[in-house]
Amino acid sequence: MKVLYLGEETLRQPSKPVEHIDEALHELIREMFITMDEDNGIGLAAPQIGKNVRLFIVKIDDGIERVFINPLIVGTSEKQCSYEEGCLSIPKMFADVVRPEAVTVQYQDMNGRRRTIEATGLLARVIQHEYDHLEGVLFIDRLSEKERDSLVAKFTQQQERKKQREAKKRARV
Repeated sequence: MKVLYLGEETLRQPSKPVEHIDEALHELIREMFITMDEDNGIGLAAPQIGKNVRLFIVKIDDGIERVFINPLIVGTSEKQCSYEEGCLSIPKMFADVVRPEAVTVQYQDMNGRRRTIEATGLLARVIQHEYDHLEGVLFIDRLSEKERDSLVAKFTQQQERKKQREAKKRARV
């Protein structure tokens, strides 16, 4: 399973609800956790792997694997905080993003049961970041235009250098 990078249209499309929670979805979730772990991530949304459905996973430093199916943010704190964020779809690029400090989310678990979670700290931040993916929003969209343009330019240069290195490797083979 491959993570899509900035520039892929799928990352900018609002996601559709998950209609069936079945073995195929469970397998997708298992594969998502493997992909996220391989890429050293703490969250991954289905659109990042080309699946346009309302699903994301989270595993922060407490090691708990959390699955959010058809999530809906129903409340946020007034208090906001800034914290450095990165994204598997924009590798090696980081920026401070301001978000609510706490969030309340309703979602379905892997058995289809409706759940509600009130999250704070890192968990709240990752939930909001991944939820944004379901809306077609990337963390860079929450930056100033100047910051966003700078980060996108750096990412584009990084990707060009990567393509050049790969082309040189292929030429030697």
